Amino acid sequence: MGELKTYYDRRASEYEKIYDKPERQHELEWLRRRIPEITKGRTVLEVACGTGYWTQFIARTAKRVEACDINDSVLEIAREKPLPAGRVHFFKADAITLEGVPSGCDAAFAGFWWSHVKKSELAKFVASLGARLSPGAVVAILDNTFAEGSSTPVSRRDAEGNTYQLRRLANGEEHEVLKNFPTADELASAIRPIAAEAHVETLKYYWLLVARLK
Repeated sequence: MGELKTYYDRRASEYEKIYDKPERQHELEWLRRRIPEITKGRTVLEVACGTGYWTQFIARTAKRVEACDINDSVLEIAREKPLPAGRVHFFKADAITLEGVPSGCDAAFAGFWWSHVKKSELAKFVASLGARLSPGAVVAILDNTFAEGSSTPVSRRDAEGNTYQLRRLANGEEHEVLKNFPTADELASAIRPIAAEAHVETLKYYWLLVARLK
């Protein structure tokens, strides 16, 4: 995960440009309404919050948001977002082990994080997430569907089946980034150990996994 951490640290100032793609605006508009509906009135654990792009929408309807990320550079940007006073707490934490994350939240959100978790580590992440949420908590996980012509091409696949992309920053640096594109069946199988029910809302450019814990 070291390369991924370095990439997002250096990409912090340009991260939100991914939301500028014209062809994705209709779906993003829908997601900006849909996700706050799911977490409305709840205490939300946001995993890998990045620059706080989704935090700002979730916080409008949530009771409270506990938002973590491993990179100080993105948390600095997140803290500058226009957020409801006293309703959001940003802090540093590992997004797989979730060590140090407060327990007892009754909702969780992870945007564009699942695809960066190796297949061999998904069970650990799912178990860590479930252990820190209250019974019956709702979980929303948002990530990318691969869309030919819009998504960055996959550069290679490793022996485990993880796929990677080569991404170039504005300063010319190129980084190889883990980026998986799971099927609905793979998502259902991964979340099953902690979920009483789950479904996937599939769009052209994104997918949204919505689950309720046991």
